[in-house]
Amino acid sequence: MPAGTLYRGREGMWSWVAHRVTGVLIFFFLFVHVLDTALVRVSPEAYDEVVATYKTPIVNVMEYGLVAAILFHALNGLRVIAVDFWSKGPRYQKQMLWSVVMVWALLMAGAFYPVLQHTLRTLFGS
Repeated sequence: MPAGTLYRGREGMWSWVAHRVTGVLIFFFLFVHVLDTALVRVSPEAYDEVVATYKTPIVNVMEYGLVAAILFHALNGLRVIAVDFWSKGPRYQKQMLWSVVMVWALLMAGAFYPVLQHTLRTLFGS
């Protein structure tokens, strides 16, 4: 690695990348959500057709991904606030990141069935 470069490839850099990626994904979801909701004013029939496509297993898995992105972005955002505003934040940023990842994984495991139950029942039966 060249001397003087800011990139270190450690946990802090990966959390920075993940925070930006999840933020962009959430932005695009909100953009599409506003567009499809606005469709009801143009054509209620077209809106109903679009909403019907959302009831597929593929979209349900994407919803689980959306939950994962929002949850990570929120938890990591709290970590970023702590790093920025707590005097000991930079010293403990690595431990806080692993805490965020553990809490995120536990909450995602808990959200697995509630979010994906429609898809699981469709694919594997009741």
